[in-house]
Amino acid sequence: MRYLIYIFFSILLCSFSLSAFEFALERSPLINQLVDFKASELCEVSENTQYYLQNFTDDKFAVHPGTVFVNKISMKNIKKTLAFICKTYREDVRAKRNSRLHDIKFIKQNFDFYRWLPDKKTADTIAAKSTNAVKSRLLNDIPKDKIFLTKYYTKLLDASAIKTVKYAHALYALPSDEDSLSLDQAENIKDELIRYTYSRQEVMAGALLDNKSVKPLIWLTEEALHDVLLQGTGVVNVGGETRYFNVHRNNGVDYDYALGKREQARYWYFIEVPSIMGYGQKQENKIAIKSQVTFAGNVKQLGLGKLFMVSYERNNVNISRIGVLADQGGAFDDNLFQLDMLVDSYKGWDDYYQANNQLPDYAMAWLILVK
Repeated sequence: MRYLIYIFFSILLCSFSLSAFEFALERSPLINQLVDFKASELCEVSENTQYYLQNFTDDKFAVHPGTVFVNKISMKNIKKTLAFICKTYREDVRAKRNSRLHDIKFIKQNFDFYRWLPDKKTADTIAAKSTNAVKSRLLNDIPKDKIFLTKYYTKLLDASAIKTVKYAHALYALPSDEDSLSLDQAENIKDELIRYTYSRQEVMAGALLDNKSVKPLIWLTEEALHDVLLQGTGVVNVGGETRYFNVHRNNGVDYDYALGKREQARYWYFIEVPSIMGYGQKQENKIAIKSQVTFAGNVKQLGLGKLFMVSYERNNVNISRIGVLADQGGAFDDNLFQLDMLVDSYKGWDDYYQANNQLPDYAMAWLILVK
């Protein structure tokens, strides 16, 4: 009997299989209430990401169908899916009706769903090496049928335009010795550049304080600097004015998933930007993103612009939501067990937790493609 059941489900599922995980076509996915996201903002991020895919095809790191899908998905599939999101949203606006992107029947009729089963093997290996007990537990507890759904936010910060006793740690701009260098050019002469010279701990201990080639953008508290280095974006109040700062280039040290934020040697230099920005190989090309409809993840292997649906229970209600893979981070290197959902902007852990404590650590997840 068990063998017959296996055959039956094998007929139903068409899998993009690898050694440790898979994306399996699910004919009748369980879709709950489609809530907690705005169709207008899902369209905006979809459109911004599609623009990147169309105009920066030389970015081979991100602009590809996904190395894990074994040539089963094309760039045409991805662009068509993103375009369909905005087509649907705008048709609904013109018709003055509720968005069909929140309609379960419409979503089922128009998309194919590939269930994401996580790479438990890699997660367990990282958990065994981690010095962080909470991180180890969360990784070990990833279910076989759900991904690890973390949440990230842009940090609401107070800062000073000058160094003070309270605001004693600089958020540094990219050193001037590589102002005119591309990433590749900088990498070729990394031994000569300031950026590659110092660890986070050395910079925070004052290694750059007297270096005229490195400009402080603003000054932060120690805790705030650690937080913005982790989150990647700061929404900053500087003398009553709101300003945005985004990671620019780092010191070439890999993010170590096993370490806590204060132990990381990776250090980022920042740049001031007009809004919250996601992925982009070059700073001027980064994708403008929105909270609740943006995922960060393994862009290198999954490919930029994938549309994902996640489902979970919140406040005793089963919900589903849709977002675009439009951001990344060091934690996603060789990581095929996790998505990071951009939730909002917060001062710190307390208000973040208050707003998001009902969100679970794990969720069912699907790659979705328009039919």
